[in-house]
Amino acid sequence: MTEASDAAQADRTLKARHRAMWAMGDYQSVAHHVIPELGAVLVKECGVQRGDRVLDIAAGSGNAAIPAALAGADVVASDLTPDLLEIGRHLATVRGAALEWREADAEHLPFADGEFDVVMSCVGIMFAPHHRPAAEEMLRVCRSGGTVGLINWTPQGFVGRMFATMKPFAPPPPPGAQPPPLWGDEEHVHELLGDAVTDVESRRRTVRVDRFTGPSDFREFFKACYGPTVAVYRAVTGDPDRVAELDAALDALAAEHTVDGVMEWEYLLLTAHRRG
Repeated sequence: MTEASDAAQADRTLKARHRAMWAMGDYQSVAHHVIPELGAVLVKECGVQRGDRVLDIAAGSGNAAIPAALAGADVVASDLTPDLLEIGRHLATVRGAALEWREADAEHLPFADGEFDVVMSCVGIMFAPHHRPAAEEMLRVCRSGGTVGLINWTPQGFVGRMFATMKPFAPPPPPGAQPPPLWGDEEHVHELLGDAVTDVESRRRTVRVDRFTGPSDFREFFKACYGPTVAVYRAVTGDPDRVAELDAALDALAAEHTVDGVMEWEYLLLTAHRRG
């Protein structure tokens, strides 16, 4: 019992850290100004229709959930971070979208088996630290024949490389935690889903990002707005040399991926049907 309770306490501590990280900065600015179309792409590829019961896992402020609701679906937007859900509620009201917002851990979803026709996540579930439980929960709540849809950053693309660039400056991850960009690797995701799905389609695409005037503009924006980047800078804030080193590394990465003021960020789009 002691070992089990210790594990449960460790999980609560880890999730509290994740919750706090995503409350840092201004993620809505990232979703709205940098990748606004990604959610609508996922909704379209999942074939969301009027009357579908849809769950958006790690929905953030509703980048995919709100377009699904506007398409006429009965949507639940779930996320670990209440701050993002509050922003999402406001945005949904402004856009005239009616949906439910639920605080929920992707690894322990509070929904019934087979409750949803479509279960999706747009660059969200990839940040659950334990991939296997998150995948199992995603599959559990999807009905037989229902659709699973995912958009995740690839390890080789810009965002995957950004995480690799920041890793040496961040505290070591807790035991068992897996890198988020693995969800953008076809082999890894196919292994997670296994025989529970059929009709799997995966393709790599890019999203055009032309929001930034140059590498330093990108770096300062993410330094202020993107929770994982904010957290890494806070980890080295007492060491000016490390801060300068991280600044230079992110600037170099952004410069490498910018052509005529435009960046192309690669992601993996995957859809499948829950096997009956």
